[in-house]
Amino acid sequence: MSYLAPTEFVTKMVDAGESKIFMSTRDTLVRAFMAGAILALAAAFAVTITVQTGEPLAGAILFPVGFCILYLLGFDLLTGVFTLCPLALIDKRPGVTVGGILRNWSLVFVGNFAGALTVAVMMAIIFTYGFSTEPNIVGQKIGVIGEGRTVGYAAHGAAGMLTLFIRGVLCNWMVSTGVVGAMVSTNVTGKVVAMWMPIMLFFYMGFEHSIVNMFLFPSGLMLGGHFSIYDYLVWNEIPTVLGNLVGGLAFVGLTLYSTHVRTAPKRNADYAGHLNTGRAKHNAA
Repeated sequence: MSYLAPTEFVTKMVDAGESKIFMSTRDTLVRAFMAGAILALAAAFAVTITVQTGEPLAGAILFPVGFCILYLLGFDLLTGVFTLCPLALIDKRPGVTVGGILRNWSLVFVGNFAGALTVAVMMAIIFTYGFSTEPNIVGQKIGVIGEGRTVGYAAHGAAGMLTLFIRGVLCNWMVSTGVVGAMVSTNVTGKVVAMWMPIMLFFYMGFEHSIVNMFLFPSGLMLGGHFSIYDYLVWNEIPTVLGNLVGGLAFVGLTLYSTHVRTAPKRNADYAGHLNTGRAKHNAA
């Protein structure tokens, strides 16, 4: 399993961020649309497995298949560009601006949402035979998820909002680690293994992922969930997006960049040896 050293894959992260900022509008939207759609299919797949087996761990173990597919095909999630694009600005790449980063984030958000919503409509049709019957058992489960993770948070007020935000932070800490995982190996097997682990963790722990929620909550509204668009936006999507931004950038992008690209000066060997000798004499005394 070919493995890149941290300094190598962190440089690839910066290069990727720069490339995404300068990508054409068309390509950015197409890649984001496909990423949102594939991740939505994976979410539907995982919920189906969980309902049919009665074991949430089974769904979590298999959910990363969608994430691996979309990154192997070179598509983009909002959670990934949250982490990668700012690194190109911090690294002072020519032509990279805050406006360019915000443009990329906006386009990826729109593309991800369009892709996830497209799959949400398709799956709602499947779950209800074209809206001619009540949702099947999987559709009913999706409706319940939407209620619990909107009005469920709202019932706790500010504490619920804080919990939602922290779940968003923890989610993209893991998801962006998965994005980095796609860069640590030069073969498909290594990439898949490195991506699989953190994605499985975030899904099983019930952390909040803004793109997965772009599928689950519109689906829930179409399938009879007892919550509103306002509930979805205010009590899930917007705080989740903010939490995802903080989690991916603070705990993955900045930490890796600061310690593997802009490393601190090394300690002076003579000075360190002098300190150790002094400690030894003191202890002996």
